[in-house]
Amino acid sequence: MIEPIGNQYIVARPVYSANAFGEEHKKKQRHRKTFLDHLKVCCSCSTQKAKKIALSLFPIASWLPAYRIKEWLLSDIVSGISTGLVAVLQGLAFALLVTVPPSYGLYAAFFPILVYFFLGTSKHISVGPFPVLSMMVGAVVVKVTPSDSTAALEISNSSMSNNSSTDEYKLMVAATVTVLSGIIQLLMGVLRFGFVVIYLSESLISGFTTAAAVHVLVSQLKFMLQLKVPAHTDPFSIFKVLNSVFTQIEDTNIADLVTSLIILLIVFVVKEINQRYKAKLPVPIPIELIMTVIATGVSYGFDFENRFKVAVVGEMNRGFQPPIAPDMQIFQETLGDSFGIAIVGFMVAFSVASVYSLKYDYPIDGNQELIALGLSNIFTGSFKGFAASTALSRSGVQESTGGKTQIAGILSAIIVLIVILALGFLLEPLQKSVLAALALGNLKGMLMQFTEIRRLWRKDKYDCLIWIMTFIFAIVLGLGLGLAASVAFQLLTIVFRTQFPKCSILANVGRSNIYKNKKDYSDMHEPEGVKIFRCPAPIYFANIQFFKQKLIDAVGFNPLQILHKRNRALKKIRKLQKKGLLQVTPKGFIYTSDGFKDSNDEMDNNEIEELDQPINTTDLPFQIDWNTDFPLNISVPKISLHSLILDFSAVSFLDISSMRGLKTILQEFIRINVDVYIVGSDDDFIEKLAQCEFFDDEVKDSIFFLTIHDAVLHIWMKKDYNASKFTPSQEKEMKFDFTIDTNGGLRNRECQVPVETKF
Repeated sequence: MIEPIGNQYIVARPVYSANAFGEEHKKKQRHRKTFLDHLKVCCSCSTQKAKKIALSLFPIASWLPAYRIKEWLLSDIVSGISTGLVAVLQGLAFALLVTVPPSYGLYAAFFPILVYFFLGTSKHISVGPFPVLSMMVGAVVVKVTPSDSTAALEISNSSMSNNSSTDEYKLMVAATVTVLSGIIQLLMGVLRFGFVVIYLSESLISGFTTAAAVHVLVSQLKFMLQLKVPAHTDPFSIFKVLNSVFTQIEDTNIADLVTSLIILLIVFVVKEINQRYKAKLPVPIPIELIMTVIATGVSYGFDFENRFKVAVVGEMNRGFQPPIAPDMQIFQETLGDSFGIAIVGFMVAFSVASVYSLKYDYPIDGNQELIALGLSNIFTGSFKGFAASTALSRSGVQESTGGKTQIAGILSAIIVLIVILALGFLLEPLQKSVLAALALGNLKGMLMQFTEIRRLWRKDKYDCLIWIMTFIFAIVLGLGLGLAASVAFQLLTIVFRTQFPKCSILANVGRSNIYKNKKDYSDMHEPEGVKIFRCPAPIYFANIQFFKQKLIDAVGFNPLQILHKRNRALKKIRKLQKKGLLQVTPKGFIYTSDGFKDSNDEMDNNEIEELDQPINTTDLPFQIDWNTDFPLNISVPKISLHSLILDFSAVSFLDISSMRGLKTILQEFIRINVDVYIVGSDDDFIEKLAQCEFFDDEVKDSIFFLTIHDAVLHIWMKKDYNASKFTPSQEKEMKFDFTIDTNGGLRNRECQVPVETKF
């Protein structure tokens, strides 16, 4: 019964152990669904289920009929035009990262949007090239593409014709990797593997994208300086690229360097203005478009290509290339890399989509996102594009310029289409160094994530460590191996967190039924003779010894050592009694010899094993109080603890190995007359222990209580009950007269009377 009184409440109920609660409140019999039951549900068919599946596979059928033309269309048009212009420039720039001709970057900016328009669940992300993903595809292209000296031989053995150029082979590799990563994403979506993104924490994503931004920065140096830098894809490749750049620094094309630095400076300044005054500006200043137009006009008007020997975009193919079939040989060589590209592409897209879904309060489906991205990449790769995800800056433009739905996305695709079909030739005089500078201008947000370290350090040291190690792995090992190593390290930190949990001693706060860490509050009251120990982590094979050591530190003694010393003392007392050196009188023991010397010889294995057994005093005519003083050299530590409460409310599971270790710990305490209670465990936890035959004559299932306060009240009632069984004279004798009375028979065993031997 609960009675509210103002802002307080009074609860009147019995003290519940787990068994008592189960007897009073019977559990319902629940049917546990088997695999066959789940299979029947999956295979069942109905009109409602078919409609639900259709709507989930084609989300456009849900949001397009509800489209508000008058309210949203104008905003989507403005957003689509702005995003399309940015998509054109980013497609050209990110193609340099893939090491393919820039014109093919337009395909990567066009085809994914068409598929995502029908299948995607996010209303705000702009699907297309992403620098990190382009960098990863480029690394695979460089690794698989043969060097100039062996290109002809390798190409002649492939499915391509002997007249194919290295650029065409690079296109084949990029397209094949894109198709394969799309197939992997599609399979993961069909098999409902969208949950894999939960293994990629925010700290890992931030550290990885920052490292990728550094890779992109280093890879663009050769275009900004117009140097011939050989490609490297193995670990430590970033340092090899830097070494190549600095050894050729004297060959820098000054015109490219000056142009790129000016572009970079202006882009950074204007982007800062856009960020600072975004509330006052109707739309962000399209600085990338402005600088592209100016740079193209200047390069064409002053003939930079011939006068200063700068590298330009060159011929832009009008229209679309015919689709191609992926190369099965490349499939086999790039399977591992494609898997990493698929995961990173989905990870980035889902992370950005989640931000906007929370901001505008609509759901997104991870599995459907995998299907949408997978089909987008398959479609894009078939038309010689490269892997797509979403760029943070481009999605930011689409959202900040008023985009409401993917109508803005399809309009941005139309802008890219116009450039592909009609206006591409206008960009032919554009310097590649300008594209490199524009690509770096979009990395500002990613590079600024270095500031995350300070924030993470204040909040969580482990998250900060994950960020730092992810960054180091991705820089040193490369993006593919770096991601794998980062995920492995992140999982390892979870093991560390659970292997070394922050255990604590609890005490009563303000003499209420609330128990907190005794170090955190001043008004704390620890029950006399009772220790309350809390373990805030699962107990398993890796941390059971740590748990035991923390428990020993908390109580202040090792129960096994106490047990050994008591059994040794008991053995000596039996020797004295058998030799007749202890005489029992009405006033106690009289020690009758001064010449007795106990043997300290080493014990054999059988005797050592006996020390671990429960203390047995049935052959003695008295009950021993182990907290008294003993004669001769018998030394037994005194302990004031009579009850130990283990708070397992945060213990989610217990494996078989730790179960044995836990039982051993409980037995050691029970054998030295310390009652042990476990509180906060759920019913499944107790049922699992019962199934594994955890309980016996020593460790009983009656040790479980619902709450800490139930256990404490039970201990108090038990203590009061034992005390009430003695007469006042017996209680006085327990406290002050440490003798054994043999005239009137042996004293009741439930009265713990100490033994004192007089010399």
